Amino acid sequence: MNQIQKKTVSLVFVCTAAVLLLYAAYHSISRQKYTQPEALQKDSPVKIWVWDEKYNLIAAKEAVKVYQKQYPDTAFEITCMTQEEIKARLKSAMSTGSHRFLPDIVLIEDYSIQYFLQNYESEFLPLNSIVSQDDFVSCKTQVNRAGDNIYGVPFDCGTIGLFYRLDMIQKAGYSQQDMRRLTWEEYIAVAKKVREKTGKAMLSINPTDLPLIRMMLQSAGAWYTDEEGKLYLKGNRALAEAMRLYKEIVDAGIALTAADWNQFVHDFWEGNTTSILTGSWISISILEEKSQEGLWRMTEVPRMQHCEESVNASSIGGSGWYVLKYAGMAGEARHFLGETFASDAAFMDRLTQKIHLLSALKSAQNNQSYQAGQPFYGGQMIYQDLIYWTNRIPSVQYGTDTYKAEEIVAEAMQEVLAGRGIEEVLAEYQKEYGQLKF
Repeated sequence: MNQIQKKTVSLVFVCTAAVLLLYAAYHSISRQKYTQPEALQKDSPVKIWVWDEKYNLIAAKEAVKVYQKQYPDTAFEITCMTQEEIKARLKSAMSTGSHRFLPDIVLIEDYSIQYFLQNYESEFLPLNSIVSQDDFVSCKTQVNRAGDNIYGVPFDCGTIGLFYRLDMIQKAGYSQQDMRRLTWEEYIAVAKKVREKTGKAMLSINPTDLPLIRMMLQSAGAWYTDEEGKLYLKGNRALAEAMRLYKEIVDAGIALTAADWNQFVHDFWEGNTTSILTGSWISISILEEKSQEGLWRMTEVPRMQHCEESVNASSIGGSGWYVLKYAGMAGEARHFLGETFASDAAFMDRLTQKIHLLSALKSAQNNQSYQAGQPFYGGQMIYQDLIYWTNRIPSVQYGTDTYKAEEIVAEAMQEVLAGRGIEEVLAEYQKEYGQLKF
């Protein structure tokens, strides 16, 4: 805040002027898209924590380049680690008040942010002055809120695409048009034919991780938890249907078991799997296998035909940028996000070219990169489809700990795969765990 030059005036005049200035400053800030940076501590860089060196780390580095063109005196320190390590370090530092070990900006996955906001809300800086929910796609604007405050800048959408090898699909007697707007039953039927004609599996799954269940649930606007955050198993029609379909996929023998991420990626690089069902962020990994250029196409995620709320649109993953209030450079951190991720559509276009970002920023949907055909996908304009699906994704409240809730559902799923009835298992697990909040 600028200092007011002192003048020799009466005490009454000084007090009145101060009140008027504070009132004017408050309303001026409320009208601005974002505030100006605080005075810099030259020896204190803005610290940023991210995960994924091939995606989020690149995004953070590019943002710094953009920002430093206008504010060259601002220093940054970017650290890349695993998601699990980020969450563990945040919990440790926040629970002990060890603010000097915290970053100024941290990327947090949408599934995890409510845990931190509900347990450590006072540690986060409200970002209402730089983020308006009208500026971002609707499925991303509820997860980053607590009360009347917005705490995160939505980043990537996590919109799901069904990426598939057209050459393998054609060998099974199907066309690109046949792959549009599938139900899960139709997808399974295609997969069985592909297996018969090519010997290839349709997808990879990890029995201890259930992204397929999550994408099915979100397509119906449902989740593992109810509105109060309690585990919701018994009576959850969308969950019961998703578990039925998961069992059908396993029983059909159309999926390989992938123990970890590396095996999952190598399965499609080596041609062992014919399709990939996950967020559009997977595209950067698909493109790494240059020998497969022109063979891939993309279509909508299947819908659950026996769940009328389910649509051919869903999300998996996705994240947002958050500012920690007491790490030391909160004002500069907020200004940095306001100038880059919260408003700069041209910068989002730059990230699309570099990491194939599908931005949550609405103004970026008209970017040139999103209008172009993609040679790797046979010239298909995949971003036009992804944007359309993004705007149709049902909003979901993820609760405070999706992965803890999913551990219980995964255990129940194993009993279903072993032959027990879905409703019976869900009722039993509801009785045992239904009082828990996630």
